[in-house]
Amino acid sequence: MRRGRLTFDVRDEGSGPPVLLLHGFPQDSTSWRHVVPRLRAAGLRTITMDQRGYSPGARPAPRAAYRLEFLVADVLAVLDAAGVDRAHVVGHDWGGGAAWVAGSRHPDRVASLTVVSTPHPAALTAALLRSDQALRSSYMAFFQLPGLPERVLRRRLEQMLVSAGLPPEQARHYQERMREPGAARGALNWYRGVPLSREGAGRVRVPTTYVWGEEDPYLGRRAAELTRDYVHADYELVVLPRGHWLPELSPEAVADAVLSRVASAA
Repeated sequence: MRRGRLTFDVRDEGSGPPVLLLHGFPQDSTSWRHVVPRLRAAGLRTITMDQRGYSPGARPAPRAAYRLEFLVADVLAVLDAAGVDRAHVVGHDWGGGAAWVAGSRHPDRVASLTVVSTPHPAALTAALLRSDQALRSSYMAFFQLPGLPERVLRRRLEQMLVSAGLPPEQARHYQERMREPGAARGALNWYRGVPLSREGAGRVRVPTTYVWGEEDPYLGRRAAELTRDYVHADYELVVLPRGHWLPELSPEAVADAVLSRVASAA
């Protein structure tokens, strides 16, 4: 899919109600590889994309190009290119962050939300002041440094992901992707673009499921519990006994949560 000077890698499969799946950091659309077949078997159309900074043809260098409003505009552009007026949106990690903004700012395009791992941004901010979330999120300050985080990702990402619980084969794949030209910088610019953003997530008024792993080392219980305060629609919290990488560690449970949410929003 072309959007201005950027070209995004998008995979559109099946027929039926459309589901758009957004991956997280430092992954790509293959993170959904065990979830998508379950959704398609249930009669859904699935759309996955390698997002800004991850598609080789969509890796702009300036961090200002990664403001939240641009990331969400990419989501809407994919729906336009696919001829989809309204989709069920699923997001993990940073894909979840984009999903929260899309769901709150563009409810006319989002039939439902299923957000995996990432709490509502306002809940995360509140938890920073009331729990151990500041310690859990301390790595984000390191990612703001120029140059050094890129070198770390290119050299040590596989080791870091395996130690965080990701299967070695997939960790190796992400390591290889981060060594592509501009990939590490693009992935890190999702963090660096936040202070420059003009549009954040507001209150959500579309049916929403939040899936959280109680062993997640990055995102704690307090933010998970506070998320319900920012959803003014049908809401469900699904707690899994796993860590952060839920689409890869618990694909059946994630797919079940998506299917349940899609059915309830039909």
